[in-house]
Amino acid sequence: MEQNMAAGAAQAVSQASLQPAGGLSPLQLFLHASLTVQLVMVGLFLCSVFVWAVIIQKVIFLKRLNKEATVFENRFWAGGSLDALYENEGVRPSGPMAAVFGAAMAEWRRSHAGGVDMTRPATQERIDRAINVTIARENERLTRFMSALATIGPVAPFVGLFGTVWGIMHAFDAIGAMHNTNLSVVAPGISEALFATALGLLTAIPAYVAYNLLSRAIDSFDERMENFGTEFAAILSRQSEEQRARALKGAPQPTSDLQGQG
Repeated sequence: MEQNMAAGAAQAVSQASLQPAGGLSPLQLFLHASLTVQLVMVGLFLCSVFVWAVIIQKVIFLKRLNKEATVFENRFWAGGSLDALYENEGVRPSGPMAAVFGAAMAEWRRSHAGGVDMTRPATQERIDRAINVTIARENERLTRFMSALATIGPVAPFVGLFGTVWGIMHAFDAIGAMHNTNLSVVAPGISEALFATALGLLTAIPAYVAYNLLSRAIDSFDERMENFGTEFAAILSRQSEEQRARALKGAPQPTSDLQGQG
C-alpha cells in the first residue's frame, strides 16, 4: 500500500515537474532566458536570417546567370558576325559570359586598330590576360558572402553551445539560491539553455549544406566561363593567322569583321 502511494506521488511530481518546461514555447524560452543567452539567441537568429537570404539570392542569381549564358552561347555559336555581337552585347555585357567575350573582343579590336601583328605571342597573351582578369572579377561577384557561410557553418554550433553552458550555469545558480533540486526548478533553465544549442544547429546546418552546394555550382560556372574563354581565344588566334596568311598571299582584306564558328 505504502509502495503504491509512493509510486503515485512520484508520478504526480514527475508530471507536474515536466508540464511547465514542456509547455514553454520558443518565445517563452527566449523571454525566460538570461540576458546573455538572449543575446546569443538573437545573434543566432540574425545569422539564420542572413544565411537563408544568401541562399535564396545565390540560387536565383546562379539560375539567371546560367540562363543568360546559354542564350549568349547560342548566339555566339550561331555563326554570325562577332563584331555585330560585340556591338550588341559585348560593349555593355548583361552577364559574365558576355563580359568575357567583350573583354577579349575589345583587346583584339584595339590591337587590330593599332596595326599590331595579331599573330604575335604578346598579342595573344594580352587577350588571354583580359579573359582571365574578367573571369576573376566575375568570380568575385559569384563568391560574395560565401566566406560568411563558410564561417557561420562551423561557428554557429559553438556559439549555441556557449549559450547552453551559460544557461545551465544560470539554472544551477537558481537551484542553489532556492535550495530545491526539484525537476520543476531545473527543467525550465535547462530547456532555455538547450534551446540555444538548437538555434545554433538550425543556423549551422543550412549554412554548411548551402556552402557546399553553392560552391559546387559556382565552380561549375567558373569552369564554363574558362572553357568559353579558351575556345574564344583559340578562334581569335586562328582567324588572326588566317588574315595574316591572306595578307602574305596578296589576297584582299576588305574588312576586319570576325565570324563566329557555326
